[in-house]
Amino acid sequence: MRALVFHGPNDIRVEQLPDPEPGPGEVLVRVAATGICGSDLHGYTGENGRRHPGQVMGHETVGRIEGSGALVTVNPVIGCGICAQCAAGTEQLCAGRRIIGVDPTYRSAFAELMAVPAGNVVVLPVDTPIEYGALVEPLSVGYHAAVRGGVSPDDRVLVIGGGPIGQACALAARRLGAAVVVVSEPTASRRALVSRLGFEAVEPADLADLGDMATVVLDAVGSSASLAAAFAGSALGARVVLVGMNAPEVSVAAYAVSTYERSVIGSFCYPAREFRETAAWVATRPPGLEHLVDGRAGLGGAPDAFAGLASGALDASKILVYCGEA
Repeated sequence: MRALVFHGPNDIRVEQLPDPEPGPGEVLVRVAATGICGSDLHGYTGENGRRHPGQVMGHETVGRIEGSGALVTVNPVIGCGICAQCAAGTEQLCAGRRIIGVDPTYRSAFAELMAVPAGNVVVLPVDTPIEYGALVEPLSVGYHAAVRGGVSPDDRVLVIGGGPIGQACALAARRLGAAVVVVSEPTASRRALVSRLGFEAVEPADLADLGDMATVVLDAVGSSASLAAAFAGSALGARVVLVGMNAPEVSVAAYAVSTYERSVIGSFCYPAREFRETAAWVATRPPGLEHLVDGRAGLGGAPDAFAGLASGALDASKILVYCGEA
């Protein structure tokens, strides 16, 4: 099979690898398309240190089970299955978890074929648009962040960052009933995309003019500056959810937390239950999903897509790599 192999910072190549053979409890999935995640891109450039030479990345995927042809997406979070967290249905907190696309020993979704645990496969209705299947994973990240923040119809929600995870957070807030959702984003093209999704999109400098402060902030950037913006744009007692991972360490204005009695909440991925729920929601074709994919490449064009995103030459929010194409 062909696969996209990472060799080091800014070096990723299409190569021939042996077809994977499913082990006990695994199924073989023929990959249709896989999205380029921000973490993949930061791994490609060497910024996050979470990708390793020889690795096949990719975790936002859709494909078909070999033999049956069933359309599926794959939950990339693999818990140990025996610890207290796994028993409680919070596999994302399992100390022994493995994540497809991050674990360097796991050959992942930028490939024509991948073997995955059967329990991590979620079957989609046959009429689900193929591209929607690749959106389930990032949409689940945004949904879990909104759940962690306790978003309700009574909340005024501010999303910091209008990239794919920020878009997912805004959609999740609307899914949970929030009537007021504002997205702060410096890039004009991303503000335009957010507007097409039906949300108010503002430049960061305009946050002070919004009027009512947010009761929940979903920070999809994860930097010292974005946290400062979250505090500046939120009310007393607000919940601030940190889901973006721009930097491994950030500075926090402690008084902005303590004297305003804000809560700062971490959010990483999602439990299996929320992934399945999001897959079912995606299958209903909610408005807005048709705007989320704005770039496409075949497997042979994937190295150029990564290079273009890293250099800024490609102004795309979400690029899907079609793994069965040249």
